[in-house]
Amino acid sequence: MTKRTLITIVVLLMCTTQWGYAETAYQPGPLLRKALAGPMSNIDDIVFAVRVSGRDHWYVNFGNYSDDSTYARQRAFKKEDGVYWGYGEGGRLCRFNLRTGRLNVLLDDPKGGVRDPQVHYDGKKILFSYRKGGTHAYHLYEINIDGTKLKQLTDGPDDDIEPTYLPGGGIMFVSSRCRRFVNCWYSRVGTLYLCDGDGKNIRMVSTNNDHDNTPWVMPDGRVLYMRWEYVDRSQLDYHHLWTVNPDGTGQMVYFGNMNPGTVMLDAKPVAGTGKVVASFSPGHGRNEHIGHVGLIDPSGGPDQKGKATIISKRDHYRDPYAMSEDCFLAVDYKGIVVMDGNGDTEWIYKLPPTKKGAPALACHEPRPLRSRPREPVIASRVQLDQPTGKMILADVHTGRNMTGLKKGEIKKLLVLEQLPKPVNFSGGMQPLTIFGSFTMARVLGTVPVDPDGSAYMEVPALRSLFFVALDENDLSVKRMQSFVTVAPGETVSCTGCHEQRTQTASTGVPKLSLSALQRKPSPIEPITNAPDVFDFPRDIQPILDRHCVKCHNPDRWEGKVDLTGDHTARFSMSYWSIYKHHLVADGGNRPVSNLPPRSIGSSASRLMKLIDGSHYDAKVTDHERDMIRLWIESSAVYPGTYAALGSGMVSPHWPVGRMRVRCGNCHGIEYKDRRGQKHFRFRFGKPSRHGQPYTNPDSLGNLTRPEKSPLLRAPLAKQAGGLGMCKGEVFANIRDPDYQLILSAITAASKHLQQIKRFDMPGFRPNRHYIREMQRFGFLPKDLGESDPVDPYKTDQAYWESFWYRPRVEERKQ
Repeated sequence: MTKRTLITIVVLLMCTTQWGYAETAYQPGPLLRKALAGPMSNIDDIVFAVRVSGRDHWYVNFGNYSDDSTYARQRAFKKEDGVYWGYGEGGRLCRFNLRTGRLNVLLDDPKGGVRDPQVHYDGKKILFSYRKGGTHAYHLYEINIDGTKLKQLTDGPDDDIEPTYLPGGGIMFVSSRCRRFVNCWYSRVGTLYLCDGDGKNIRMVSTNNDHDNTPWVMPDGRVLYMRWEYVDRSQLDYHHLWTVNPDGTGQMVYFGNMNPGTVMLDAKPVAGTGKVVASFSPGHGRNEHIGHVGLIDPSGGPDQKGKATIISKRDHYRDPYAMSEDCFLAVDYKGIVVMDGNGDTEWIYKLPPTKKGAPALACHEPRPLRSRPREPVIASRVQLDQPTGKMILADVHTGRNMTGLKKGEIKKLLVLEQLPKPVNFSGGMQPLTIFGSFTMARVLGTVPVDPDGSAYMEVPALRSLFFVALDENDLSVKRMQSFVTVAPGETVSCTGCHEQRTQTASTGVPKLSLSALQRKPSPIEPITNAPDVFDFPRDIQPILDRHCVKCHNPDRWEGKVDLTGDHTARFSMSYWSIYKHHLVADGGNRPVSNLPPRSIGSSASRLMKLIDGSHYDAKVTDHERDMIRLWIESSAVYPGTYAALGSGMVSPHWPVGRMRVRCGNCHGIEYKDRRGQKHFRFRFGKPSRHGQPYTNPDSLGNLTRPEKSPLLRAPLAKQAGGLGMCKGEVFANIRDPDYQLILSAITAASKHLQQIKRFDMPGFRPNRHYIREMQRFGFLPKDLGESDPVDPYKTDQAYWESFWYRPRVEERKQ
């Protein structure tokens, strides 16, 4: 054996890891050598996780899908216990020496999952999330940096991920203990939670209906995190950075919430600069937070888009960690890289090739293994023995986009609560609304606004609240398109309505001179004789039946409007008509927010004028007016239960070929897709307010009385009993074979609907997925029989009320 061969064997043996393969000889490159001589001079090792990357949206890498749809089957990694799971198998926690290339595997579970490591302040242990092989949920664990003394901190059926050590000794993390589903997807939600350093005393921090992600402590002691929200605005555009105090108080926007676009994730401070590094995941975000590495300078306030700059030259990085403003750790598709301030990169570590048939493992979350000073401890302001908090509004007339608003015009605030979803089955909002809200809202009541524009109110703690400013006629003036949460016992204040977040109450009127502060905080005054959660067929349709249907029915069809409660494929004739004719103005699903006064809500809705007596004497009672007004303000939804999701929707199998021949000349359009392929679709009625035409005949098919369908009556000759509204009398009589084809399709859909039922039909029972999740969450009995009745309204209410904060007995004694 030659000397050279012997040296080669020794090198290979030295580089052999616990995984049983040999790496090539390790040699730091120039970028890493520069970093090790500079900002990383006190760092020898890094720790990181290895797991199977999610293959769905950026937030789908834990938990289960809501159903067994084609999409879930394609994106899920496995099916077990009757559901599809969004994670892959295979997880390791690793320690890598940057100077020698030595790799130590601290934890290896071929069937489990490992993620989100963070090194303790003393540099001697690691906090991380771990899903043991054979189980479904991630929990928080600690382990020594040498791989000894693995300790489980949390447990239960839900996922605990993305933990961060707090300077006071506790832990903030993201958890699916919130037990809700993404408002526009099939997957579970995770929001912020707190626990002690030993995993005890877990409590909710954020009441978000959608995701909070990647909390990390800032140099001043606050926690920086991403918050995704869309309270009556675009579900695709607002997922930016917020801060919260370690006790859960002081939730406040940090950067970007006024500007639609980029998903900002994995944000962490850049020491000594006042800036933060983050992953700028394009559009609605890519799987596992992949995107550009970017820097954010908050010195210009939360809305200065120019203060967010891209560092990386390509958009395939994730998990950035800043050593300085000119040195970052990150991960790309192949492994861990070091990146400088110009975006130049160099690989530090690459995973070996995956064996055929084995899970496609990838590196995640590299962190330096070192001790670090604790951030300052912010004194706690939470009072866990209090079920409420207080809110101070200095002047409701102050703020952005308030032109034309007169002093004293706003008399009260309507307080609403955004309600979480226990299940979801699509990326759209239907059948809740048509191009509108994705969630239902609870009407809590009103609080007064003083003549100087100030308000002082007591509100329930840990509820997702938003407000509508009302005038003397109780009509909407300005609508909040975000939500606010008050921690138990917390008092928060704001300058005005949609004010600049760089302002404080002292910028305008001195706080002590506010009229509202001269008295005790106003409790929310409930609204009597009205439901807290509206249901259109139950609460609004009877009003239309009394005042509108005599003219707007299938036989008269005045104004081409049918306001009967007859069913269409997804909604009712009346609900479709209200939206098709733009009778209700809501925030919609648009990227723009903070609209001018009276742009949305009851004051901007034509329906309110049509019921005041000026429209053919259609004048409702005061109570009926309030019902319609409150329905509009509470997002104008169709069902009053989330059990309506994924059920009771039946689209007829339209004879498209014959309809194209008979109707296509007037109601058909051809278009090309992105690939240049030609397609045909029908367009009936006027375009929606977003410029999207109603492209199918579903809204014109009456599933309650098929023969009364506008799709049949409009083209049928008057002498044959039709409306004769189409050119050339398309159908001379009902014996026309194509008339009968269309009628047959609608009739078949009608019969199918009678079998499967809709939420407003006698004998309705939620689908098996809703029942399964409500059983999993504990709101339906486990032994529920297949024919046992289920009241979805009571089940939903029990689900929502379970999140209401109620101080424990021991907390009240303190």
